[in-house]
Amino acid sequence: MSTDLDTAAVEDWLTAHMPGFSGPLTATPITGGQSNPTYRLDTPSGAYVLRRKPPGVLLKSAHAVDREFRVQQALAGTEVPVARMHVLCEDDSVIGSAFYVMEAVAGRTFDDPAMPGLAPDERSAMIGAMNGVLAAIHEVDIDAAGLSDFGPTGNYYARQLDRWTKQYRASQTEDLPDMDALIDWLGANMPPDDGQRRLVHGDYRLDNLLFAPDRPEIAAVLDWELSTLGHPYADLAGVIMQWSMPHTREGRGLAGVNRAALGLWEDQRFIDEYCARRDLPGIENFEFYLAFCHFRMAAILQGVKKRALDGNASDPERGLQLGAYVPQFAARGLDVTNA
Repeated sequence: MSTDLDTAAVEDWLTAHMPGFSGPLTATPITGGQSNPTYRLDTPSGAYVLRRKPPGVLLKSAHAVDREFRVQQALAGTEVPVARMHVLCEDDSVIGSAFYVMEAVAGRTFDDPAMPGLAPDERSAMIGAMNGVLAAIHEVDIDAAGLSDFGPTGNYYARQLDRWTKQYRASQTEDLPDMDALIDWLGANMPPDDGQRRLVHGDYRLDNLLFAPDRPEIAAVLDWELSTLGHPYADLAGVIMQWSMPHTREGRGLAGVNRAALGLWEDQRFIDEYCARRDLPGIENFEFYLAFCHFRMAAILQGVKKRALDGNASDPERGLQLGAYVPQFAARGLDVTNA
């Protein structure tokens, strides 16, 4: 199904609901993402970004643009850099699905985690900024930010395992014994709840960060679709998991890269610096969190693949390319467990 944007309908709605907005507007799709279709809006009153739910039949609780809007609005004024939120439209009749509009933040993104074109000290500073903002997300006072009800209470990993297993089964297109075994292992090796109930991003990686145009600082953290209240080590392990992937366009990892020569941090340094920022003594049983992240990414990419096959993906060709990694994530997750 087409994801073309009805710009006339958007313009009419924003004119009526967004203070300071003035048309006409032109919309340019921002490609590459596989979650919520995203567009840059250029208007006489300024540049904005619109994110909407995809059209078509969606998995339950997926593509919650209202949650994206709420969490970024709540983080305004905290140490976590986010774009300014303007308006949220929950009326599906306007363009066929809910959407929100935020400011267009100037900055740089890096699809390649090796960050070509930068000097080693610049790369190191970029990773340091990435580490610092991750710790800042996990230190947000959820009560002061009005986010104490942003996620359920109880064991985060137990509910995430249940949620993503259901999502995976709902979008499954083939039998994968490694995925079945990984799901079983995670259920049997669930760590006890240690009481850390924090804001978690859910998909924290380099290409979801917008860096300032001229310095190694993060201008905005993007793509909050999977954010919730939960356990912070899932975000941390997610960074380490991503780096273990192949250094390709689809893999977006650092496997085989000489990190020291490029100024990129090794895994343990990233973990140690994070723990120091949060005054933590260290992390036990890190393999569970790493295996969990492999499982969740496999489930996410299975959904991407299914949407591409059904014609609902924002970039179907890339969706199929990413979907091909599902067996690899499942196998790597099982390898982490030594099961």
